[in-house]
Amino acid sequence: MATTVMDRIGRVFISLQQIKQLPQLLTQALPSVPGTVKDTDVPCYFRERYIHTGYRPLHQSWRYYFLSLFQRHNETINIWTHLLAFFVFLLKLYKFAESVDFVGDPHSWPLLILILSAMNYTALSATAHLLGGKSELCHYTFFFLDYVGVAQYQYGSAVVHFYYSIDERYYSSVKGIFMVVATFLSCLSCFGCCYGKYCNLTLPTCVRKVGQIVPSALAYMWDCTPLVVRFLSWSSASNDSAIIYHFGQVAFFLSCAFFFAAPVPESCCPGRCDFLGQSHQVFHVFLSCCTFSQIHAAHLDYVTRRQEYLSLHHSGDAAVCVRLYVITVIVCLLTVGGVLRKVRQVIENKAKTH
Repeated sequence: MATTVMDRIGRVFISLQQIKQLPQLLTQALPSVPGTVKDTDVPCYFRERYIHTGYRPLHQSWRYYFLSLFQRHNETINIWTHLLAFFVFLLKLYKFAESVDFVGDPHSWPLLILILSAMNYTALSATAHLLGGKSELCHYTFFFLDYVGVAQYQYGSAVVHFYYSIDERYYSSVKGIFMVVATFLSCLSCFGCCYGKYCNLTLPTCVRKVGQIVPSALAYMWDCTPLVVRFLSWSSASNDSAIIYHFGQVAFFLSCAFFFAAPVPESCCPGRCDFLGQSHQVFHVFLSCCTFSQIHAAHLDYVTRRQEYLSLHHSGDAAVCVRLYVITVIVCLLTVGGVLRKVRQVIENKAKTH
């Protein structure tokens, strides 16, 4: 018996040793690639404040940037935080599909929009951080698409709050305008992010932050008004299983908004958060937690508040929400195309002057 136990312990120890050696084995298995460089070796629009090292060199092969998924650089954590979140949301969709009829029940479509929009924004964000370092044009193209992901996720947030979480009295006040305004603000958010980054070619970083934060803040405040009304009418005696998750998503969002706006902690110790500890990495984690809480809350509302939203929405309302979602994506893509043309002109003009 003792021999068997010791044999199992030995196997566990060997397995742990192999796991510890996994990063080294991966590095040895991958072909030799260029190392990372300092901030002074890349153009200014690639640099992040207080991040001094870990930048990947420009103009390498696509294969290099794809393989950098498994290498250590200052974007590694940004890539993996949203890549892992993508698979978590995919698993969530798979689990929901076992009990939710996403095809036959139109009232489930807002929930589906939220999950798909969450998967889209995490996938586009991971792609932007992975491939955006290849060239100046690639940088702007992929991050503009990232902003499309953010905008359509904002729409997804609005549609579940309006469809499942809204109070009857508030619904009667905004039923004709809520989703139209949400669509407009989502498109405005995409434009603000894209144009702010475009202005960053010639203006300080703070301009980009204003362009990204103000429209997104307006969109979030509008999208969350059904939750605010619900919070104000909530009492501890009420049987509302989703309310704690709605509180959680708001708390997570406010936390991630702080880390998006403020370069903390890297501003306190410049150069020491080049790989791990950047504010943007913390922002990714909190945003993923916010989205997970939101999806869980929306699913609980879909299940437990069915009588409430069936009395407010007809089956055709869900189809309208789907159409507005498609319109949001199309308008955002057109916005990206327009701003990207301006970026191309700036890049071409710079190339001519050199």
